[in-house]
Amino acid sequence: MKKTFLSLIVLMAAAVQLQAIDYTKYVNPFIGTQTDETGALSGSTFPGPTMPQGMVQLAPETEQYVTWDPCCGYDFNKDSIFGFTHTHLSGTGCTDLIDISLMPSVRKVSPAELKKGIFAQTYKHAEESATPGFYMVKLQNEDILVNLSATVHAGIHKYTFPKSAAQQTVILDLDRMTWRGDAYYAGRRAYQIIQSQMRVVDDHTIEGFRVLTGWAKLRKVYFRAEFSKPFTDRLLMDGGRSVGKSDVMNGRALRAALEFSNQDSRDLMVKVAISAVDNNGARKNMKAEAQSWDFNYYVKAAHDAWEKELARIDIEGTDAQKTIFYTGLYHVLMQPNTMSDVDGRYMDTNFEIKQMPQGQAYHSTFSLWDTFRAAHPLYTLLCPDVAAQFVRDMILHHQTYGYLPIWDLWGQDNYCMIGNHAIPVLADAILAEIPGVDAEAAYKAMYESSTRTHTNSPFEVWEQYGYMPQDLQGTSVSITLEQAFDDWCVAAVAKKLGKQADYERFLKRSEFYRNLWDPSIGFFRPRDSKGNFIEKFDPLSYEEPCFIEGNAWQYMWFVPQNPKGLIELLGGEKNFIKKLDENFTLTATSGEVNGNASGFVGQYAHGNEPSHHTAYLYNFAGQPWRGSAEYTIGTPLFQKATLHLAGGKDFTILAPRKSDKAIYVKGVKLNGQKVTDWTLTHQQLMAGGTLQFQMSEKK
Repeated sequence: MKKTFLSLIVLMAAAVQLQAIDYTKYVNPFIGTQTDETGALSGSTFPGPTMPQGMVQLAPETEQYVTWDPCCGYDFNKDSIFGFTHTHLSGTGCTDLIDISLMPSVRKVSPAELKKGIFAQTYKHAEESATPGFYMVKLQNEDILVNLSATVHAGIHKYTFPKSAAQQTVILDLDRMTWRGDAYYAGRRAYQIIQSQMRVVDDHTIEGFRVLTGWAKLRKVYFRAEFSKPFTDRLLMDGGRSVGKSDVMNGRALRAALEFSNQDSRDLMVKVAISAVDNNGARKNMKAEAQSWDFNYYVKAAHDAWEKELARIDIEGTDAQKTIFYTGLYHVLMQPNTMSDVDGRYMDTNFEIKQMPQGQAYHSTFSLWDTFRAAHPLYTLLCPDVAAQFVRDMILHHQTYGYLPIWDLWGQDNYCMIGNHAIPVLADAILAEIPGVDAEAAYKAMYESSTRTHTNSPFEVWEQYGYMPQDLQGTSVSITLEQAFDDWCVAAVAKKLGKQADYERFLKRSEFYRNLWDPSIGFFRPRDSKGNFIEKFDPLSYEEPCFIEGNAWQYMWFVPQNPKGLIELLGGEKNFIKKLDENFTLTATSGEVNGNASGFVGQYAHGNEPSHHTAYLYNFAGQPWRGSAEYTIGTPLFQKATLHLAGGKDFTILAPRKSDKAIYVKGVKLNGQKVTDWTLTHQQLMAGGTLQFQMSEKK
């Protein structure tokens, strides 16, 4: 009996210990916010609070107007903060959003100061901290402590003012945004406010909106701001014009300075709910998510939401390894973003208000050239229900826009980058047989997006020439290679759905990459519309107009749909391996390196997308075609990792090693059976089980 009782205590203690794991402590939101010592671009991430797929992504701005690098608005190397805004992009290569700026102050703001609109304060990293769902900083100039948290649709601010302050002031700025000062715009704003409004509802509440155009065209942002105490005075201005005590202000450069008493409490809370639909949506979002004035309530709710998401994967490793891993997982689960309100309403691509079924949300921020390679396959693996929602939303985009999204932002397409890489995302979902995906609707969207000419892909040219001629379409080699892959994805789905004619058509198109292969130099090379190779071609140059964010070395490997075909072009396995080895050892350069490329190992650029799959091509020497819904095995970093899959199943990866030098994979077994082709199907993985690696210090 005593032994049984003792065993129960041990089991209970073990259960408590398991429950006590806090995955969020391994997330460092400051990773990616700093330009490294090589001068490469920062990760363009922000440290402020957000929820998984949150509409609100609240963070400080370290510039008066956000520029290209970093696109997110926060630069760890800067020492001043200009305001706290409610929408941001994370990890992108272009800038937008930066909506509804708040900035606390202890000063009584004059009309001249409000017109100028600069209220920057210095800060120190020693008095700044962040965890998932929480951010804190001390504003040095005026000794104001700022605490931030967030719900899906609302930003939560708590300002603690010094006891000596004569009043508390909050500057509400609708004129803060992004700026492009490149040669094309000659220092002018590329982003224009078309119209905006502030409306004083009562002495605790202000509502409003702004309509602006930039990277995302005709973007609408509505807000409702509620304060924990009444403002005792206010100054509202449109540019240099004061509107006196009017309760409504319309214009294109709106700012307000709101004053509050510092006598009853040094703390002031502000809750800001936003909507992409209308002010009623912002009100409903506030009512549903942000009724409490308990700041810690929001911090805990955000923490718990992130804890649930991060707990999808358990790894065993050092604290440093866990920090890198869980911070990466945190960043990838921030987006795509919720664009619908709590009642399911959203603005579609035709600027019409549509309604999602009860309990469902509509999403945006599909930066597909960046995410189809790794992020979306991870969503398919970890959260197939969410991945199915993303597919559904891309299909809805197609139904009103005519094409699947290319780079969807705030519900609109900005056509950034090349190809149409929603196609492989939909193909992966269909071939992986994710529940809830309408395969026929998805295929219709894939087919029409691959046959209707749009800005990036003139398909009548594609099928006429069998490649993109450089004199008819810029970045022709990159587009040819990437479009061929997209076409293979259409072919794979057509075959699965029994559409034989379509399968044959798109399979033929998927081989168009061969038409740009120049065997005399061993690279893909641009041709003109007469079939001639373009002269004066430099494989090392990043300035060749036929490539985007890469050179001939990096793009020569982009035939993921047919590695065997690429091996044949290179003269067989031996020559293929030799060329692949050279790719990782050749350090020669020619002219300026593209600013997006970094993390070089020879010509391989780990810091940019075109190179990411290259190392795995070693697995495919002599192997047949590989398609979607398969995973290629590489060298595991952790000795143990467990994926907690949908349906309660676990997939455990074991890679015990006697030393850190044991980096070579000698063999792999899935549930005790040898894996001989270095791949796993999606179905094998989702069935759960154990993948056992045999590691060695020798090749």
